[in-house]
Order: sequence, then structure tokens, then C-alpha cells
Amino acid sequence: MTKAITQKLYQEMMDKAVEVSKNAYCPYSKFAVGACVLMDSGNIYTGCNYENGSFGMTICAERNAIGTAIANGDKKVKAVAIYSPNKDNCTPCGACREVIHEFSENDENVDIIVKIGDDIKVLKLAYLLPESFNL
Repeated sequence: MTKAITQKLYQEMMDKAVEVSKNAYCPYSKFAVGACVLMDSGNIYTGCNYENGSFGMTICAERNAIGTAIANGDKKVKAVAIYSPNKDNCTPCGACREVIHEFSENDENVDIIVKIGDDIKVLKLAYLLPESFNL
């Protein structure tokens, strides 16, 4: 059962994204990112980005968190908070948008939470990915 998504929950998720961003491994880009995902089950998972000298092997924070959710049996994303100390309004990259879409029931119902200064902004996945890939 999904937790009610409130401003307090958005802030809790952003706080977790901020905290986990401190664990990012980004010696090449110096661009740390943390993510926190809320799944339909109500469970929350976090992830940070980690890079590799073979750049194609780099994993984004959002995909790291969603992968952890999947490994725990959760496969329906309801919301994703994303934070980088390097950039306000840090939205998911295209690959992460497609992965979020893959594990969402309806892009109109998935909240993407970003930080701008001390404020939180909430966008819908459908806004960020208007023409998602579908089979």
C-alpha cells in the first residue's frame, strides 16, 4: 500500500537523497548524485551514482536505487527524489527517465522531486519524458 505522498514525505525523501549523495563515487566527473525512490508498496530505497574508468559502466543514482528496489521485489515506482550538491534542479538523465518509466504504472502519476535552493519542486515523469519508449 502506497504511503500518502505529502510535502513532508517529499522532504523526507529529499533528505535521504542528500544524505546518500555523500556516498557517491565520482572521481572522474566530480558530479555526486543521490536518489531516493518511493515504491507502490510504500517502501523507500536510496542509491548514489558510481563511476568507472570505463565510462559506459557508470551507474546513475536513480538506476542504483531502482535496482535495489527490484532486488527487494518492488517493481512499481511512485516517486523519485534526486539531489546533487553540484546543481540545482538536477533532473534524471534520459536513460534514467526511461528506466523510471519502465517501472511505473502511469507516467502521469510518478513524481520527480528536485531541489532548487531551499525549495522542493515536483514534476511529473510524463512532463520530463513526453514520448517514452513502449513496446
